[in-house]
Amino acid sequence: MIDDDRIIADLAELEAFLITVESGSLGLANAAGVVLATNNSDGRRFVAVLDDKHQLILGRWVTEEVFQTGQDLVRNGPTKQ
Repeated sequence: MIDDDRIIADLAELEAFLITVESGSLGLANAAGVVLATNNSDGRRFVAVLDDKHQLILGRWVTEEVFQTGQDLVRNGPTKQ
């Protein structure tokens, strides 16, 4: 599912990731939303960038703490520009 082993370990990293996605600098075609989710096979938490058909186009693992405390950040978007 996610081939990248990097883990977002704090809210500052999560915010930086969200800013990068929103700025378009990753070149993700058709990115429509960002969500926090759980992998069904092993229960690991991740942040997912979804396209307009709700298909995963990019994901990064997150710690349990980031999953619990970063929900408002993902829901409302980053405050930094």
